[in-house]
Amino acid sequence: MTTQSITYGHVTWTDIRQPSIEDIHNLGTLYPQFHPLDLEDLLSRIERPKIDEYEDYLFVVMHFPRWDPQHRISRPSEVDMFIGANYLITVHDGELKPLNTLVQRCLDDEGFRASLMGRGASRLFYAVIDALVDYIFPILYKVDANIRGIEEDLFTEDLRRIIEDISFARRDVIALRHIIRPQIDIVANLEKVDRPFIQEELDVYFGDILDHLQKASDLLSDNTEVINVLADAADTFASYRINEVMRTLTVISVIMLPLTLISGIYGMNVLLPLADHPYAFTIIVAIMAFIMVTLLLIFRQRRWL
Repeated sequence: MTTQSITYGHVTWTDIRQPSIEDIHNLGTLYPQFHPLDLEDLLSRIERPKIDEYEDYLFVVMHFPRWDPQHRISRPSEVDMFIGANYLITVHDGELKPLNTLVQRCLDDEGFRASLMGRGASRLFYAVIDALVDYIFPILYKVDANIRGIEEDLFTEDLRRIIEDISFARRDVIALRHIIRPQIDIVANLEKVDRPFIQEELDVYFGDILDHLQKASDLLSDNTEVINVLADAADTFASYRINEVMRTLTVISVIMLPLTLISGIYGMNVLLPLADHPYAFTIIVAIMAFIMVTLLLIFRQRRWL
């Protein structure tokens, strides 16, 4: 758990990573106007995206994706934000690189701190959300590149790996859609509803973020369609290969059936034609070979082979 407080002019940015009960208690003591239920939500593992509006502050919960390389899926990382007239408080798990980078640059670079925080808390609030939304696109582009790679490898022999890659890509796209879509309503609310502690001119900037989120949603919809087509194509190839194998096995079974019948009959301990003939084995093998060749020619003529 790490709590960092940055102050520039009249604006204070407090960033809390992996909050503990003590951190939340200290936050409630420092800002007694915060509702106890909002403070309680800070300790929740996954809270649904929402906006709770009060007279002098907003409590905003948003989710942003982070890549889990071990399980090959994007997982939601929650960011809780309190925004008031002269303060911004961000609470998160510390897994989102752009937010960590933003905090560190504010601590290290006075010029950057002035440009980010010098125009008020609401402008800082916008900058944080904008950086987190921009971070979505490298993840989406990576997903898109993976899908393009699947397209190129679709006609290779390793169909099992292709089907596995399609399954992972489909699961990741579904996870990203679940993460991104609820954020559209949050940003749309920030754009349309005027609040006294958020600068009026920011509605244009929040509109720009909204456009980015809608673009991300459109990219995911396109990827969903492509993945479905690839999955259908892979299923078709798999069915075709199974049919080919089944046809080969059926031909072998049909050819072996009369041969097995003949060998079974001549394996009986009874008197049979050619049983005493000195070339009985050669004659029987020749008959079996003739039957096999005849069946192969019939199958070839009917284009079953």
